[in-house]
Amino acid sequence: MPQIPWQEDRRRQSAQLQRAALDVLVIGGGIVGSGVARDAAMRGLRVGLVEQYDLAFGTSSRSSRLLHGGMRYLAQGRIGLVFEASHEKRILHRIAPHLAEPLAFVFPSYRHSGWPLWMLRIGAKAYDLLCGGRNLGPSSSLSAGETLVYLPRPNPDGLTGAVRYYDALTSDARLVLDSLHSAALHGAIVCNYTRLEDAARVADGWQCHLRDMLSDHCFQVLTRSVVSAAGPWAQTLPVSSIRLRLTKGVHLVVHRRRLPITDAVVMTEAERILFAIPWGERVILGTTDTDYQGPLHFVPVDKTDVDYVLRVVNRAFPAAELDERDVLGTWAGLRPLIDTGRGGPSDISRAHEIRSPQPGWLEVAGGKLTTYRRIAQQVVDRLLRQLGQQHRPCLTAQEPLVDPEVSSGCSSIVPPPATRELVQRYCAREWAIHLDDVMLRRSGWHYYLDGPQSVAEQVCAWMAELLGWDRSQQEAEMARYYEATRLWSTA
Repeated sequence: MPQIPWQEDRRRQSAQLQRAALDVLVIGGGIVGSGVARDAAMRGLRVGLVEQYDLAFGTSSRSSRLLHGGMRYLAQGRIGLVFEASHEKRILHRIAPHLAEPLAFVFPSYRHSGWPLWMLRIGAKAYDLLCGGRNLGPSSSLSAGETLVYLPRPNPDGLTGAVRYYDALTSDARLVLDSLHSAALHGAIVCNYTRLEDAARVADGWQCHLRDMLSDHCFQVLTRSVVSAAGPWAQTLPVSSIRLRLTKGVHLVVHRRRLPITDAVVMTEAERILFAIPWGERVILGTTDTDYQGPLHFVPVDKTDVDYVLRVVNRAFPAAELDERDVLGTWAGLRPLIDTGRGGPSDISRAHEIRSPQPGWLEVAGGKLTTYRRIAQQVVDRLLRQLGQQHRPCLTAQEPLVDPEVSSGCSSIVPPPATRELVQRYCAREWAIHLDDVMLRRSGWHYYLDGPQSVAEQVCAWMAELLGWDRSQQEAEMARYYEATRLWSTA
């Protein structure tokens, strides 16, 4: 594989964007933007996608990494949302089995918890039915005694039993990157670290002013239409009618020997639901759900967030006695939910909305990771109508996301071993430019491997060889990585 400096790649990408008018420019390199780019490119449109930070930088690399219908949403009566998500998780399992691994969930029930066993049993059966009777595994019920044997020393006080049902585990960032790789194979032009500065309506569509955030070079692109899929940044764009309510979700990573679960475990805090999710040799704990009004690019994990999650886990598994010293890593993401002006953070619908504030401009907000493919299909269907083009069928539910031979060894739920060959691939074929691009989003090594700082130093050395970094650039990249991976805020 040739060593291609990123500067050469970016010059070629910007030239491609300017060579001829695009049919659609997608703003946002998260899961929805990647889905729109893939679908539109597969339907023969000339597609460009720009992202002001790295691909999957925001919400789409900071989720709970679950493909699920949502037992909580079922209890809230949001049957349509659960049905759609249940259908989509099975599609993703079919088109991307390497990123949609069936995972059993055990939901214990306690007296006076608000989640009685009879309700959970009905919910688990309804869950299977909403999957058309073809869920990723059959649900079942456990007695209190069976639950005490099945789980690693759960809290026995008031335990009445449990239900076991199936959803799926994924890698959110890899799902974005593989979707964009597929989009690029179908002709889409993908540019990270490229920001939309302004946009003006012209006779032929939209004149978009873009800035390369690495070179500070500005250029203009003509496109017949724009799709804003900017997540938490949606309402900051020059053309927007979206009003968002941002809520923060915090996750902790601990070693699996400290909580040796084989299935995911549902833990409750009043009406809130948290998960303990087995992830190879690690366990993911979370998530919180609180209103957020801070900076969008860096979402801090506060000590209060850590204490809250550990308190819930320790109540569910008293023998674990987890504390801050067990936390190997953290991340926090923002849910860009549609602001209805009422209800608590956990009450807001996860449904999405697609709007057209001006001709040729579509914006999409809300939704769930699980339903991204369906959201993208709806956006592109509407886009084709706006462009006056004949309907072209969506093929994203049939065509595999990537060739299994291409993805083998580089795209998986559990991170692969760190090698120079993988770093070379991430830089040459997956748009990685900075050290944290590789450590956090391309590989997930920071959250998974022992001694992540020493791994980062080795990866930095490899990237220096591949990208021509001098000593000062390597030091700057390590400093950037340390800043991006602070465990939690001490403010």
